[in-house]
Amino acid sequence: MADEKKKLMQRVRTLGFSLVEAELFLDSHPACKEAIEYYEKQLEKYREAVAEYEKKYAPITTHSGVVNGRWAWAECPWPWERSEN
Repeated sequence: MADEKKKLMQRVRTLGFSLVEAELFLDSHPACKEAIEYYEKQLEKYREAVAEYEKKYAPITTHSGVVNGRWAWAECPWPWERSEN
């Protein structure tokens, strides 16, 4: 399970990095259709990976902190306390 958790977090981080790179490129090439398509695909993959991680383990950000009507963010290990770091 720990390996799966680490793998999934690495996927989230990798996809997040690709989004930042695409955003930076789009800042200087805002009309590039290929870059926009790439960004949209990466964003979809990122959202799916985050949703999968949060469903299996814990919220990654405070944006996902409410679970079943309670503030679950504070109940989970803090990002720097997680074993995948």
